[in-house]
Amino acid sequence: MTAEIAVSKRDCKFPAPRHQPDDDAIVREAKVSLLTCLPTDRKFETPERSAWRVDLGGSIMTRPITWRDRARYQFDKSMAAGPIALIGWLAVISLIVIVLAGLLLAVTGIAQEGGEPVSFVEGAWESLMRTMDAGAMGGDAGWSFRGISLAVTVAGIFVFSALIGVLSSGLDEKLDELRKGRSHVLEKDHTIIFNWSPSIFDVISELVIANRSRRRPRIVIMAAKDKVEMEDEIADKIADLGNTRIVCRSGDPTDLHDINIVNPQASRAIVVLSPEGDYADSQVIKTILAVVNDPGRRPERYRIAAEIRDAANAEVARIVGGGELQLVLADELISRIVVSSSRQSGLSGVYTELLDFDGSEIYAVEQPGLVGKSFGAAVMAYDTSVLIGVGTADGKVLLNPPTSRVMEAGERAILIAEDDDTIRLRAGDVTVDREVIRPRPPAERRAETTLLLGWNRRGPIITQELSRYVSPGSRLMIAADTPELLADVAAMPYLRENLSVECRVIDTSSRAALDALMIPEYDHVLVLGYSDHLAPQPADTATLVTLLQLRKIAEAANTHISIVSEMIDVRNRDLAAVTRADDFVVSNKLVSLMLAQASENELMADIFDELLDEDGSEIYMRAVTDYISIDHPVNFYTITLAALTRGEVALGYSKAGTTAKDERQLGRVVVNPVKGEAVQYAAGDKLIILARD
Repeated sequence: MTAEIAVSKRDCKFPAPRHQPDDDAIVREAKVSLLTCLPTDRKFETPERSAWRVDLGGSIMTRPITWRDRARYQFDKSMAAGPIALIGWLAVISLIVIVLAGLLLAVTGIAQEGGEPVSFVEGAWESLMRTMDAGAMGGDAGWSFRGISLAVTVAGIFVFSALIGVLSSGLDEKLDELRKGRSHVLEKDHTIIFNWSPSIFDVISELVIANRSRRRPRIVIMAAKDKVEMEDEIADKIADLGNTRIVCRSGDPTDLHDINIVNPQASRAIVVLSPEGDYADSQVIKTILAVVNDPGRRPERYRIAAEIRDAANAEVARIVGGGELQLVLADELISRIVVSSSRQSGLSGVYTELLDFDGSEIYAVEQPGLVGKSFGAAVMAYDTSVLIGVGTADGKVLLNPPTSRVMEAGERAILIAEDDDTIRLRAGDVTVDREVIRPRPPAERRAETTLLLGWNRRGPIITQELSRYVSPGSRLMIAADTPELLADVAAMPYLRENLSVECRVIDTSSRAALDALMIPEYDHVLVLGYSDHLAPQPADTATLVTLLQLRKIAEAANTHISIVSEMIDVRNRDLAAVTRADDFVVSNKLVSLMLAQASENELMADIFDELLDEDGSEIYMRAVTDYISIDHPVNFYTITLAALTRGEVALGYSKAGTTAKDERQLGRVVVNPVKGEAVQYAAGDKLIILARD
């Protein structure tokens, strides 16, 4: 380490040694003398100025700072400025060579043999040509002229070789910068996705479907990942991008400078995914904070959809995002759907249909034609759409309000429709067969037994949700092979007056361990993946092994076991079909669908909070024979009226035992059927109902 200190020679005197010391002794004594004579800040002006170079490695020397040192320092700084400065120096060198050669030819009168002396301008032009083209001196005659031409040509070769090197190096640096994805995005009305996770491919796929009717749609992705790697993975996982163009940028989504690279001020919507790794929620909240509180942000509201894993962090995220944020509580969303599906097979298909852009979905639009009508009359006013609620003028969501509630001006109708351009009021009268409508059957509630196999962070939420639904006296057995199971079960909250919980640590892939649980005696079986300890594919593999063992147990007992399983990767659902489970809840897929929908519909998060809240209106699968007689075909207007008389909304139906190919893997559910078409229902068919109880 070397330090330069300006000091006057007469300010410090080094004592002469009384004997010839070794080199180390001289160095030590000199250092001590120097340090004792310097002031605290080691900077002061003296008449006689020198530069002392103190080498802490063991040497001291003095040398005056000359104009050459200063010139060399300035040259070093200019050379470090980049390719433009280097090109400037090469231009200066070329100019000097050309001017000197022109002056030499003009002053000395040297010319080619048989030629006339040239002026300075002509000599400079001749030199320029030889600088740019080495072949120009091939026809020169006369050794004096040839000597000057040769010197100019050699200088030109040096300059242009260096220029080519500088340009090549600068071009490589620029290409590297472009590959790093650090250039600013100039798109407008684009959708931004922050962070990278396995959910991103489903989010992109859904946004591509939603963008089909838009002109020049763009999706811009920023994550702490290499730009080329992101582009390669997207090209590998998503075969058809339609008319949507994907733009990737590398950066830190929590850094304000990096966020501005993707131009959020001109964006249409922003999706913040939960990244992989620890402290995921903290990173999501910091990204929201950076976007919303940017000093240079736009005055208009953002539309932000963000994924939060832990519900405990939701309040902080809402404080940060305010009214511009829609939160998707991933673990709560999946847990509630798992619980609902475990008690009513087929519900996951209904939720997938409502969240999937490739089918009927939820819209919130103003319908002036409904103003002044009661909600019950408004439900009957659509043939190809289903009215399920109202978005009030102050932004609240009311699903399945009382049938007598009157629609007011400024309110938005919340409808299920195939597309927004298919939403139109019915023209003409409807035919309703009131004779087939049946009275409400008496409600029967009994205690239930449930078996939960496997464990992850959603286990406590599932237990709590289950305890809110079941009748008092119900029982839950938890069996999994995780070290934290006993501690988690002991600490988790749930309604103990409704549910008693037991747990066992077993190998859920072992047939002997499963046989010991007496599985056929349970009303419902839930299978969770070990996603906290395993990657998605190994976790799904363990789930598949458990499902296969359950299938063998059911076959040996010659009985049907009601099984609902969580799958992490949607690609494993086809493999899981051979296990004959009643329903599959694909966690990553549903979270992705929800985020994509929330980015397009600003009320979507509130709508699903209401749908999945025990205190609000929820979706149920109920026997069709509880509503109508099935002696002959019935149109859906009749079923809609039968539901309205009970304060419910009919959303669709599910046909039992149908052999039709289920290409979209929705469990043969039909949401938003054409109400005017008559359908013959069978005893095993179910209706999809939105009800408060």
